[in-house]
Amino acid sequence: MPKLFDNATILITGGTGSWGQELTKQLLTKYSPKEIRIYSRGEMKQVDMRLKFNSPKLKFIIGDVRDKTRLLTATKGVDYVFHLAAIKHVPVCEENPEEAILTNIIGTENLVFACIENNIKKMIDVSTDKAVDPLNLYGVTKACGEKITIAANQKATNTIFACVRGGNVLGSRGSIIPLFRKQLATTNVLTVTDERMTRFIFSLQDAIGLVLKSAEESIGGEVFVMKMPSSPVMDIVNCLKEELGDKSTKIEMIGIRYGEKLDEVLVSRYEGQDRVIDDGDFYIILPFLDIEKTKKHYAGMKIKNIGEFNSRNAKILSKEEVRKLLKKNGFLDPIVKEKLPEQYYS
Repeated sequence: MPKLFDNATILITGGTGSWGQELTKQLLTKYSPKEIRIYSRGEMKQVDMRLKFNSPKLKFIIGDVRDKTRLLTATKGVDYVFHLAAIKHVPVCEENPEEAILTNIIGTENLVFACIENNIKKMIDVSTDKAVDPLNLYGVTKACGEKITIAANQKATNTIFACVRGGNVLGSRGSIIPLFRKQLATTNVLTVTDERMTRFIFSLQDAIGLVLKSAEESIGGEVFVMKMPSSPVMDIVNCLKEELGDKSTKIEMIGIRYGEKLDEVLVSRYEGQDRVIDDGDFYIILPFLDIEKTKKHYAGMKIKNIGEFNSRNAKILSKEEVRKLLKKNGFLDPIVKEKLPEQYYS
């Protein structure tokens, strides 16, 4: 039986990142796509990815989501779009607000325009917990990106627009685990901003599996929220210290940074009041806007009042479960400094 992405042409913005590469891998292994277009700004990252995958189904396009004309060209003949491109590091966004707005907000608007102009079947915007009750500019821009994507369903178009929202993913670029491994390899001091913190913890493979599932199920206008488990940050730190550290390994409290929250939030208390459907792997947040096809599809389904869904009231993994998850994903492998990827030191 044919699957959604079989014989399809797919565009991934920000496709050379960790999420984009895992998405590409799963599209190639789970489906039989006609072509996957990797759209990003970095030449060398594209060269590295081309060599890594060595697949005739991949086409690499240098381009920026700020460039509407380039996006119009890149999306011609495309069936499905996954939008991953973003400036995502919190301090970078704070220090360069104009750049964050141009990429994360205007770039999303440009992509929506290109999808409508080229009659794309479906666009999935991959969002973040930072978009919920945003405390920093990165979160604000991603919240705007969600709103732009959802509102696009009101336009006279056949394109389906939906979002999928996830929290902390193990090993994604800029995430906490590679940082801790870098610290163990260099200073042997693990820095923690606040010992009370909790964080969602999920494998990249599982996260991308849910991105694909949300793409298959979406009708238009939904925000699919991954039901991620979570962990106290100190359990993660202590697992790494116990497995990879030594007697001289220290844990240093450095104080909470601007834009950080003690707990990550994936569904706000307002979203969770009267517009959430429990779909097993997801909470589906229905749109505030009146989108007829979405209203019709979900009519009769039970709406749940879940309140706020955060990393403190989510399923909390035990310390041993955290250890097993870290081990399964290779984060407790011995640290060989000479073999560490360049990103550990950049």
